[in-house]
Amino acid sequence: MIRIALVLLLALGTTSAYATSAGTGVAFVHGTGHQTDAYNDYWQPTMVNTVRQGLVNQNNYTVINCDFEQYMWDSRAAGCLATQLTAFITSKNITDLVVITHSNGGNVMRWIMSNPTWDSRYPAIISKIRWVNALAPSSAGTPLADAVISGNVFESALGWLLGYKSDAVRMQQVSWMSYYNQNYLLGTSGRPGMSKGFWSVVGTDVETAIWDGDSYCGGYSLNVGLEITQAWLASCSDGFLECSSQRAAGNVWFNDTTRMAGGEPLSHNQSRRACFGLQNILRDDL
Repeated sequence: MIRIALVLLLALGTTSAYATSAGTGVAFVHGTGHQTDAYNDYWQPTMVNTVRQGLVNQNNYTVINCDFEQYMWDSRAAGCLATQLTAFITSKNITDLVVITHSNGGNVMRWIMSNPTWDSRYPAIISKIRWVNALAPSSAGTPLADAVISGNVFESALGWLLGYKSDAVRMQQVSWMSYYNQNYLLGTSGRPGMSKGFWSVVGTDVETAIWDGDSYCGGYSLNVGLEITQAWLASCSDGFLECSSQRAAGNVWFNDTTRMAGGEPLSHNQSRRACFGLQNILRDDL
């Protein structure tokens, strides 16, 4: 409701500060993992190409490829993200930047927004951001990261999702994220807010049935894996993150079932793909 009110208020003015213009751009920031072709391997073309249709200049987009197996502040994580965002902003003359993150990508982006003095490039990036659309952000970590680090069955079961015992997985342990939120990151309860909006899309459930075509969006086997891990999480989860973690920072934009076609939920895998109209909502938000 806060976001809706903001958009309506701006629409009443003669000129909206957030009206899409030739200087508007969008950046896609992946989650945990070392990506070299996130366009094809992480987001997939339909997601990216549908979203960028909302731009006046559809070439004003970038798909980030960084090593997010590192701690969020690492030069290979936040440093790489800052390098690629700065190059994009400069080369395309971006004056209004919408950042779309998924999962741990939200933490790396929030590090930049929370620590402007850490890197001389951060302030210029922050100044260009309109807001961040955080798809299933792991803002408060996940018990599954604790399970992977402890070396139990999740290490083999979730290797495809978490990258085994990387520093990024270690960082997303619940107690570790609580410490970072209390001391280094902005936007969670009891902490100062961020200077730019951080709007979460929350995945609330995982549904898989071999006869249900919706279960195949994003990859049936991946969704089945998430439904299995959901048994170790709170009842409201996307199979990787509990809803409370996704809601921990910034503001909730919407819960999946309130906006997705057919009232479908978004598994953690589906929230980075063109599933149930998510791509159209992100496109129209530009």
